[in-house]
Formats: sequence, structure tokens, C-alpha cells
Amino acid sequence: MSGLTGKTYNIITFGCQMNEHDSETMAGLLQREGCFPAADRAEADIVIINTCSVRENADKRFFGTLGQLKKQKALRPGFIACVCGCMMQQEHMVTAVKQQYPWVDIVFGTHNIDDLPGMLEELLVNRRKQAGAESGAGLSGETTPLLSGRGYTLAKHEIRSAKDSRVIRLMDDRPVMPEGLPAKRLFRHKAFVNIMYGCNNFCSYCIVPYTRGREKSRRPEDILREVRNLTANGVREVTLLGQNVNSYRGGDWNFADLIHALDEIPGLDRIRFMTSHPKDLSDRLIASFAQCASLCHYIHLPVQAGSSRTLERMNRRYTREKYLDLVHRLRDAVPDITISTDIIVGFPGETEEDFEETLSLAEEVRYDSAFTFLYSKRKGTPAAEFPDQISEEDKHRRFDRLVACMNAISEEKNAAYAGRVEQVLVDGVSKKDSRVLNGRTDGFKLVDFPGDPSLIGKIVPVRITEGKTFSLRGALEP
Repeated sequence: MSGLTGKTYNIITFGCQMNEHDSETMAGLLQREGCFPAADRAEADIVIINTCSVRENADKRFFGTLGQLKKQKALRPGFIACVCGCMMQQEHMVTAVKQQYPWVDIVFGTHNIDDLPGMLEELLVNRRKQAGAESGAGLSGETTPLLSGRGYTLAKHEIRSAKDSRVIRLMDDRPVMPEGLPAKRLFRHKAFVNIMYGCNNFCSYCIVPYTRGREKSRRPEDILREVRNLTANGVREVTLLGQNVNSYRGGDWNFADLIHALDEIPGLDRIRFMTSHPKDLSDRLIASFAQCASLCHYIHLPVQAGSSRTLERMNRRYTREKYLDLVHRLRDAVPDITISTDIIVGFPGETEEDFEETLSLAEEVRYDSAFTFLYSKRKGTPAAEFPDQISEEDKHRRFDRLVACMNAISEEKNAAYAGRVEQVLVDGVSKKDSRVLNGRTDGFKLVDFPGDPSLIGKIVPVRITEGKTFSLRGALEP
């Protein structure tokens, strides 16, 4: 029997869908060892914070949450605090956690998730050794490597005394990612499926290539096997994940080949993917939206900026004109396709003219939704060293203008849905009203409508009665 059997856990996730899927995997690993989710974080035996390093706001939220856990640790000495994810792939962040939060028990990176049960078992063994040493049963002068584990990078040849039970595991990269890991999914009817890991793009503002490593694609047969198993267990929708799914290469297969093969799987009603880099959006993938019945008519296509000058400084490797041409080709192939995007405001060197180009591009494309961000300096990226940083005042002023523009477009586009009947995959019950269900259309529009929880996991027709800025309201169609 595992030493973890019967322990409760809670996982706090920051960041993208990749992090969400990593957290599902960690939950699956823990439950395989006999752990079960805690009803409340304050009562959990194990708390894991899965970190994100993309935005400064995530840093602040992480350190705030970490501070809260210190109180939990003081009240319950046996409590286990773990920190993992992208932030922990940066040496300065690991150093900060070790020095400022010495009560954190386990620190590991993005390449060590499959070893979570082993790290927890090692911690428990270390604690028993520590207790023995303090009672005189061990040698107080015993030392062991602080960064340990077969195949793991020793960033520093530090040593710890027997009084230090912490486990810190970090890998710079991993040539092959493990297959067949369990996952405790949030939804029974839909699932995330990683098709590749890492990124080779090195956008000048982005830390991801340094935290997730180089691109590695899974074998298509492994992906197909996983999706077949998922559909056999009731999954109707999969979201294919990768930092840049468009650059997937599984042997002789490209991303469009994979989409077409998945489209043949019985029982799979919907295929989504993210994130898609514009520079790799092929003609065949564009055609796939019309050719593949299960491929949803929705694409997240991050533009980041509307100025070719800024895009070049971002190392995005496409121009404003090239991006707009892709949008036109997508809409020619699939007129009803919905498009969302990411936009960064206040990138170093962004002039008022550059920002106006971003506004005009947003108005020309007329996105269904957009994730808008203030540029945040990420240590270790080229843009962090650019001399012409934008003032916080200018960033916020531009950001407010962009958000107002995007919200007006979203509200107008959503209002046009009134009277239409949409096929909605029901996800669950509204947190605000137990009589209301919510789900997503094929085009990823969020819909709220009255209904019975027995509909969760089903695709139902809903007549839209109202379009709001961020969602639609409707009623079940008889």
C-alpha cells in the first residue's frame, strides 16, 4: 500500500489549458495512489500550486497564494506544500522559493509531473529520517544532494543537512514525454489531449520556450489511441493542445493529417485545438474546417499586435497584411467561423501609430472575443532588455481603449445571434443559478439557458434570445 493512501489533495492552477491538463494529470496520479480530492483547501493534506510564468499578474497571485499556505503549514505541521509548473523552470524563481519560503516541501518543473508520487514518497521518507535524527536514531551530520533524482539536472551542487526534508527536482528538458499517464478530468464529456510539447518560436516577449523546452510531437498512433479510449468512455469533444499545434510533426504526419484522422473516429462529435500560430496556418488546415465534420468552426489565432513594425520586433514572423490574408481565407472557406485572438498592449517601442494600427486591425477583423494583456517584462527574454519600455500610464490608457473597442464588437456580434438556434454541448450548472445550465456552441460561444442537469454532456438545440458582451442567453428548442 502506498504511503499516500487516504491523503487528501487540492491543486491550484494558474495559466493556460496546458497547465490545466497538467493539473488533471497530477490529480490522476494522486488518485491512482489512493489519494482523493479535499472538500476544502484548508483541510487538504497536500496542496499543489501549478504556476504560470507568462504574465506578471500570475506571479503576484502565486506569491499571494503561497503566503496564505504558510498559515496552513503552521497549524498543521504534517501538511505538504508543493510548487510546480513553468515558474519553477526559472532558476531565479526556484531560488526565491527556497530562500523566502523554506517551508515549501516539494519544488518541481514542467518535465517532472509523472514523478509526483515518487517525490511525495521521498518527502515522507526524508521526514521519517529527520525525526529519527532528531531523536538520536540517525547521524545529525548526514548530507544529501538538494537537487536529486536520476536523470535530473543539478543546477547547483548544494547539500542539505538531515534537518532539511525538502525534495527539489528540475529537468532542463526531456527528449521523450511519458505516455499513458492517468488524468482526473474536470468534465466526463470533454477532454484535453496534448499532441506536442514545447515551442521553437522564441517570440521576443515570451518565456515559454525556456520553461517548456523545444518542440516535441507525440506519435499519431498514440494520440489516436488516446482519443479512441476517451470516446469509448463518453468523451464527445477533445481539445488538442500544444504551444503551436500548427507545427505538429508526427513522423510523416502534419497537423492537418492528424485532424483528418481524428475526424474518422466514431463518437467524436467535436474537435478543437489551441494554440495556432499564424505563420504555420496551412492552406490544407484552412480547408479542413470545411472538410472535417467534427472540426469546430472556431479558431484562436493570436495576432499580438496590428503593426508590422511591432510584429517584427516581437519576432512573430508574419506581417499585418499576411495575418489579414489568413483571416480572409478562413472566412472564404467557412463563412460562419468564429475567431478569437491574443493582443499585447504596450510592447517596448510601441508608438501611438503602432497602437492605432492594432485598433484598426481589431475593427477590421471584428473578433468574436480577445484576450488582451498589458506587456509584462519577463526576465530572460530579449524584450526585457529592450531600451524603449512603455510607461505604465501609457500602457493602461491604450489597454482601456482596446478593451472598450473589443467589448463593443463582441456585444454587437453576439446580439446578432438572437433568434438563431445553436447546438450547445452542455457543460454544467451555472454557479449563479442552479436552475440554469451552460455550455458552448460549435463556435465556442458560451450559452446560459434554463434546463435540467440530466442534459449535462449532451448536445441540445437552444434558441438564442439575447446576446450579451461575453455570453448568450437562450431557451431549449422543443
